[in-house]
Amino acid sequence: MTEHASITRFRAELESRGGTGRIVVLPDSVHTAALAADALGCEVGAIANSLLFAATTLAGDTEPVLVLTSGAHRVDTEKVAASIEVAALKRAKPEFVREHTGQVIGGVSPIAHPSPIPTFLDPALRAYGEIWAAAGHPAAVFSTTYDELRQMTGAREIAVN
Repeated sequence: MTEHASITRFRAELESRGGTGRIVVLPDSVHTAALAADALGCEVGAIANSLLFAATTLAGDTEPVLVLTSGAHRVDTEKVAASIEVAALKRAKPEFVREHTGQVIGGVSPIAHPSPIPTFLDPALRAYGEIWAAAGHPAAVFSTTYDELRQMTGAREIAVN
């Protein structure tokens, strides 16, 4: 079976950034952290959700912001907006996600986007020796560590809830 093009693009980006984890293509799409954790046999908190938000800047512009959060957490958008000094954060619409990440909701990876996206990382993920994140496709995930994910993304740590 041929690998999906979005996974191939992700694999190349992962290797170029020095990522050492493995990519796993699951038999069914794993649209929630709980489903991914069940499929991988890990705790839901070890799933790094890549959530793209439409941030309204203080100047009134709309820009993408990526929050990498533990699957055990919900993002407090008001708290995060205040932390990163934007006027508001709203869940991005599917077209906005595709435009800025080149990927679809459910498969947004922390890397391999057409242009750099400001990225923020939930420090709760540090509690897990191995964490899993989407690999550019809804059925694909990859393993990594907190430090490696932070290094590959250049993410800034922020409390998300």
